Amino acid sequence: MVLAAGRGERMRPLTDATPKPLLPVQGKPLLQWHVDALADAGFTDIVINTAWLGEQIPAHFGPQPHSSNDRPLAIEYSWEGLDFGGALETAGGIVRALPLLGDIFWVLAGDVYAPGFPFSMQAVQRFARSDKLAHLWLVPNPSHNPLGDFGLASDPLASGRQLALNQATVKYTYSTIGLYRREFFARPWCEIAPGNPQGVKTPLAPLLRRAMDNQRISAELYTGPWTDVGTPERLAQLNETAPS
Repeated sequence: MVLAAGRGERMRPLTDATPKPLLPVQGKPLLQWHVDALADAGFTDIVINTAWLGEQIPAHFGPQPHSSNDRPLAIEYSWEGLDFGGALETAGGIVRALPLLGDIFWVLAGDVYAPGFPFSMQAVQRFARSDKLAHLWLVPNPSHNPLGDFGLASDPLASGRQLALNQATVKYTYSTIGLYRREFFARPWCEIAPGNPQGVKTPLAPLLRRAMDNQRISAELYTGPWTDVGTPERLAQLNETAPS
Protein backbone atom coordinates (compact mmCIF):
# COMPACT_ATOMS: atom_id res chain seq x y z
CA MET A 1 0.00 0.00 0.00
CA VAL A 2 1.34 3.38 -1.03
CA LEU A 3 0.03 6.32 1.00
CA ALA A 4 -0.88 9.19 -1.29
CA ALA A 5 -3.88 10.93 0.27
CA GLY A 6 -2.34 13.84 2.16
CA ARG A 7 -2.79 17.52 1.33
CA GLY A 8 0.90 18.45 1.54
CA GLU A 9 0.33 21.79 3.23
CA ARG A 10 4.03 22.49 3.73
CA MET A 11 4.62 21.97 0.01
CA ARG A 12 2.27 24.76 -1.05
CA PRO A 13 2.03 26.36 -3.57
CA LEU A 14 3.44 23.32 -5.43
CA THR A 15 0.61 21.11 -4.14
CA ASP A 16 -2.18 23.56 -4.95
CA ALA A 17 -2.55 21.97 -8.37
CA THR A 18 -0.59 18.71 -8.04
CA PRO A 19 -0.86 16.00 -5.36
CA LYS A 20 2.39 15.77 -3.45
CA PRO A 21 3.23 12.19 -4.55
CA LEU A 22 3.16 13.32 -8.20
CA LEU A 23 5.76 16.07 -7.73
CA PRO A 24 8.76 15.15 -9.88
CA VAL A 25 12.25 14.19 -8.77
CA GLN A 26 14.67 14.05 -11.71
CA GLY A 27 11.74 14.08 -14.11
CA LYS A 28 9.81 11.20 -12.51
CA PRO A 29 7.00 11.57 -9.94
CA LEU A 30 7.85 10.54 -6.38
CA LEU A 31 5.07 7.95 -6.47
CA GLN A 32 6.45 6.44 -9.67
CA TRP A 33 9.85 5.83 -8.03
CA HIS A 34 8.14 3.60 -5.44
CA VAL A 35 5.94 1.82 -7.94
CA ASP A 36 8.92 1.06 -10.18
CA ALA A 37 11.00 -0.23 -7.26
CA LEU A 38 8.18 -2.49 -6.09
CA ALA A 39 7.60 -3.80 -9.61
CA ASP A 40 11.32 -4.47 -10.10
CA ALA A 41 11.26 -6.57 -6.91
CA GLY A 42 8.25 -8.56 -8.11
CA PHE A 43 5.46 -6.77 -6.24
CA THR A 44 2.90 -5.73 -8.83
CA ASP A 45 -0.39 -5.75 -6.83
CA ILE A 46 -0.52 -2.21 -5.45
CA VAL A 47 -3.11 -0.26 -3.47
CA ILE A 48 -2.94 3.54 -3.46
CA ASN A 49 -5.12 5.70 -1.22
CA THR A 50 -6.18 9.08 -2.54
CA ALA A 51 -7.82 12.25 -1.30
CA TRP A 52 -6.39 15.63 -2.31
CA LEU A 53 -6.54 15.92 -6.12
CA GLY A 54 -6.77 12.16 -6.06
CA GLU A 55 -8.18 11.83 -9.57
CA GLN A 56 -4.76 12.83 -10.95
CA ILE A 57 -3.13 9.64 -9.67
CA PRO A 58 -5.12 7.08 -11.70
CA ALA A 59 -4.90 9.50 -14.63
CA HIS A 60 -1.12 9.31 -14.35
CA PHE A 61 -1.05 5.51 -14.44
CA GLY A 62 -3.80 5.14 -17.02
CA PRO A 63 -6.40 2.40 -17.57
CA GLN A 64 -3.72 -0.28 -18.15
CA PRO A 65 -1.06 0.69 -15.61
CA HIS A 66 2.57 -0.24 -16.16
CA SER A 67 5.77 0.60 -14.37
CA SER A 68 8.36 2.76 -16.09
CA ASN A 69 10.10 -0.49 -17.01
CA ASP A 70 6.87 -1.65 -18.74
CA ARG A 71 5.92 -4.23 -16.13
CA PRO A 72 2.14 -4.63 -15.98
CA LEU A 73 0.63 -3.57 -12.66
CA ALA A 74 -2.61 -4.32 -10.84
CA ILE A 75 -3.39 -1.02 -9.11
CA GLU A 76 -6.47 -0.54 -6.94
CA TYR A 77 -7.49 2.71 -5.28
CA SER A 78 -8.94 3.55 -1.90
CA TRP A 79 -10.92 6.75 -2.52
CA GLU A 80 -10.82 8.57 0.83
CA GLY A 81 -11.55 11.96 -0.67
CA LEU A 82 -14.58 10.76 -2.62
CA ASP A 83 -15.90 8.64 0.24
CA PHE A 84 -15.27 10.97 3.18
CA GLY A 85 -14.21 14.36 1.85
CA GLY A 86 -10.58 14.07 2.92
CA ALA A 87 -7.70 11.91 4.07
CA LEU A 88 -8.20 9.54 7.03
CA GLU A 89 -4.62 9.78 8.40
CA THR A 90 -2.30 6.80 8.19
CA ALA A 91 -3.98 4.13 10.34
CA GLY A 92 -7.47 5.21 9.31
CA GLY A 93 -6.48 4.99 5.66
CA ILE A 94 -4.87 1.56 6.02
CA VAL A 95 -7.93 0.12 7.78
CA ARG A 96 -10.14 1.58 5.05
CA ALA A 97 -8.04 -0.22 2.43
CA LEU A 98 -7.79 -3.56 4.27
CA PRO A 99 -10.38 -5.29 2.04
CA LEU A 100 -7.96 -4.70 -0.85
CA LEU A 101 -4.87 -5.98 0.99
CA GLY A 102 -3.48 -9.39 1.88
CA ASP A 103 -2.49 -10.81 5.25
CA ILE A 104 1.01 -9.29 4.95
CA PHE A 105 1.73 -6.14 2.98
CA TRP A 106 4.17 -3.29 2.53
CA VAL A 107 3.15 0.20 3.63
CA LEU A 108 5.14 3.16 2.36
CA ALA A 109 4.61 6.89 2.04
CA GLY A 110 4.30 8.17 -1.51
CA ASP A 111 6.12 11.40 -0.67
CA VAL A 112 9.41 9.83 0.42
CA TYR A 113 12.35 9.49 -1.96
CA ALA A 114 14.31 6.30 -1.29
CA PRO A 115 16.04 5.14 -4.48
CA GLY A 116 17.62 1.75 -4.02
CA PHE A 117 15.52 0.70 -1.04
CA PRO A 118 15.65 -3.14 -0.92
CA PHE A 119 12.05 -4.22 -1.36
CA SER A 120 12.42 -7.99 -1.48
CA MET A 121 10.47 -11.22 -1.25
CA GLN A 122 13.07 -12.43 1.24
CA ALA A 123 12.15 -9.61 3.62
CA VAL A 124 8.48 -10.60 3.38
CA GLN A 125 9.27 -14.26 3.98
CA ARG A 126 11.44 -13.48 6.98
CA PHE A 127 8.73 -11.29 8.47
CA ALA A 128 6.10 -13.96 7.83
CA ARG A 129 8.13 -16.45 9.90
CA SER A 130 8.23 -14.06 12.86
CA ASP A 131 5.57 -13.39 15.47
CA LYS A 132 5.75 -9.63 14.97
CA LEU A 133 2.88 -7.38 13.91
CA ALA A 134 5.08 -5.03 11.92
CA HIS A 135 8.68 -4.64 10.79
CA LEU A 136 9.93 -1.08 10.33
CA TRP A 137 12.89 0.40 8.55
CA LEU A 138 14.46 3.26 10.51
CA VAL A 139 16.92 5.81 9.14
CA PRO A 140 19.54 8.13 10.70
CA ASN A 141 17.86 11.29 11.92
CA PRO A 142 17.62 14.08 9.35
CA SER A 143 18.09 17.68 10.45
CA HIS A 144 14.32 18.26 10.58
CA ASN A 145 13.79 15.36 13.05
CA PRO A 146 16.91 15.40 15.25
CA LEU A 147 15.36 13.53 18.20
CA GLY A 148 14.15 10.60 16.12
CA ASP A 149 11.06 8.42 16.63
CA PHE A 150 11.95 4.91 17.82
CA GLY A 151 14.90 3.03 19.27
CA LEU A 152 16.42 -0.39 18.61
CA ALA A 153 17.30 -3.26 20.92
CA SER A 154 18.22 -6.91 20.47
CA ASP A 155 15.25 -9.27 20.55
CA PRO A 156 15.88 -11.75 23.38
CA LEU A 157 13.58 -14.27 21.71
CA ALA A 158 15.10 -14.12 18.21
CA SER A 159 18.84 -14.11 17.72
CA GLY A 160 20.04 -11.50 15.25
CA ARG A 161 16.76 -9.61 15.15
CA GLN A 162 16.00 -6.24 16.66
CA LEU A 163 12.97 -4.84 18.41
CA ALA A 164 11.64 -1.34 17.84
CA LEU A 165 11.45 0.59 21.11
CA ASN A 166 9.02 3.29 22.14
CA GLN A 167 11.44 4.56 24.78
CA ALA A 168 15.19 4.57 24.13
CA THR A 169 18.24 6.72 24.76
CA VAL A 170 19.15 6.69 21.08
CA LYS A 171 16.31 7.02 18.59
CA TYR A 172 16.12 6.90 14.82
CA THR A 173 13.57 8.25 12.36
CA TYR A 174 10.84 6.01 10.97
CA SER A 175 11.38 5.89 7.21
CA THR A 176 7.62 5.40 6.64
CA ILE A 177 8.48 2.07 5.00
CA GLY A 178 7.42 -1.14 6.74
CA LEU A 179 5.85 -4.57 6.52
CA TYR A 180 2.56 -5.11 8.37
CA ARG A 181 0.15 -7.88 9.27
CA ARG A 182 -3.56 -7.45 8.76
CA GLU A 183 -4.17 -8.44 12.41
CA PHE A 184 -2.33 -5.33 13.60
CA PHE A 185 -5.25 -3.23 12.34
CA ALA A 186 -7.82 -5.06 14.47
CA ARG A 187 -8.49 -5.31 18.20
CA PRO A 188 -6.78 -5.13 20.63
CA TRP A 189 -4.28 -2.97 18.71
CA CYS A 190 -6.71 -0.92 16.64
CA GLU A 191 -10.27 0.01 17.62
CA ILE A 192 -11.49 1.05 14.16
CA ALA A 193 -14.22 -1.15 12.68
CA PRO A 194 -13.04 -3.37 9.79
CA GLY A 195 -12.93 -1.40 6.55
CA ASN A 196 -13.38 1.87 8.50
CA PRO A 197 -16.95 2.42 7.26
CA GLN A 198 -17.34 5.58 9.35
CA GLY A 199 -14.19 7.19 7.98
CA VAL A 200 -12.44 7.49 11.36
CA LYS A 201 -9.24 9.55 11.19
CA THR A 202 -6.49 7.83 13.18
CA PRO A 203 -2.69 8.22 13.17
CA LEU A 204 -0.40 5.20 13.08
CA ALA A 205 2.19 6.11 15.72
CA PRO A 206 0.01 5.42 18.82
CA LEU A 207 -0.76 1.91 17.52
CA LEU A 208 2.91 1.25 16.91
CA ARG A 209 3.92 2.50 20.35
CA ARG A 210 1.37 0.27 22.06
CA ALA A 211 2.61 -2.79 20.19
CA MET A 212 6.25 -1.83 20.84
CA ASP A 213 5.57 -1.81 24.56
CA ASN A 214 4.47 -5.44 24.09
CA GLN A 215 7.57 -6.35 22.05
CA ARG A 216 5.52 -7.00 18.91
CA ILE A 217 7.33 -4.65 16.49
CA SER A 218 10.71 -5.42 14.95
CA ALA A 219 12.94 -3.00 13.06
CA GLU A 220 16.25 -2.47 11.33
CA LEU A 221 18.38 0.50 10.35
CA TYR A 222 18.54 1.55 6.70
CA THR A 223 21.45 3.82 5.74
CA GLY A 224 20.86 4.22 1.99
CA PRO A 225 19.65 7.43 0.33
CA TRP A 226 16.40 8.61 1.88
CA THR A 227 14.60 11.95 1.94
CA ASP A 228 11.26 12.99 3.37
CA VAL A 229 10.21 15.44 0.68
CA GLY A 230 8.38 17.70 3.10
CA THR A 231 9.25 21.18 1.83
CA PRO A 232 9.81 22.88 -1.54
CA GLU A 233 13.43 23.41 -0.49
CA ARG A 234 14.05 19.67 -0.01
CA LEU A 235 12.45 18.95 -3.35
CA ALA A 236 14.60 21.57 -5.07
CA GLN A 237 17.72 20.11 -3.45
CA LEU A 238 16.85 16.63 -4.65
CA ASN A 239 16.38 17.89 -8.18
CA GLU A 240 19.83 19.43 -8.00
CA THR A 241 21.63 16.40 -6.54
CA ALA A 242 19.59 13.21 -7.01
CA PRO A 243 20.94 10.66 -9.51
CA SER A 244 18.85 10.14 -12.62
